[in-house]
Amino acid sequence: MIEEFSITIKKIKRPKSSDLNNDIQIISQSLGLFSKRDKEKSCFRVFLEIVKSKGMNAEEITLNTHLTRATVIHHLNFLIKSGLIIKKGHKYILRGETLEGLIKEISNDMNKTFSELDKLAKNIDSELTLK
Repeated sequence: MIEEFSITIKKIKRPKSSDLNNDIQIISQSLGLFSKRDKEKSCFRVFLEIVKSKGMNAEEITLNTHLTRATVIHHLNFLIKSGLIIKKGHKYILRGETLEGLIKEISNDMNKTFSELDKLAKNIDSELTLK
């Protein structure tokens, strides 16, 4: 488990018809990878390169996405801070190695966080009841 990260989860309605690209976009949207400022979907493009590969370095991502190195590094840092990717040696890989593994890891992290919050809330409620 990553000790501290920030992730946005959005419920996205899945269209009736789908294909691989649309499904990856839905996962990306659900994980908060699109913002109104990112008109070229550059964060999604960086994420997509990592999803398609079993690990890439920043230079390879830069070449494949035709984005500037600064833009790629910016999005890689965001993806790491979000807990979606990790750096292993010189390569960036999906946390959990696959999309399914990534979703399971995020789900486990969320369950642990909510469990800790539940215990804290019970303690607070107990203390308030005693007063």
